[in-house]
Amino acid sequence: MEEQKIDINLTDEVAQGSYSNLTIITHSDNEFILDFVQMMPGVNKGQVRSRVIMTPKNTKRLLRALTENLAAFESKMGVIDEGGHQGFPPLTGGQGLA
Repeated sequence: MEEQKIDINLTDEVAQGSYSNLTIITHSDNEFILDFVQMMPGVNKGQVRSRVIMTPKNTKRLLRALTENLAAFESKMGVIDEGGHQGFPPLTGGQGLA
């Protein structure tokens, strides 16, 4: 099968990226919503820096790609110590935390 090439545009603004140290994940029957939040230690209020809405199928593909990339990273750099979530408030309402 011939590999298909994709032309992807990356604007200067998007290329700068957004820092996130907390991700809140919610879902419905048709979509997953990933809110990337910036929290300051000791402050109980965060700011959503980016929201990504994905289909369940593409969310599963993202999970697989992240798993493969983390495994490759850890094989080269060593196991990542997660170290806990000190300073972040507990989440309620059926939302996920990453």
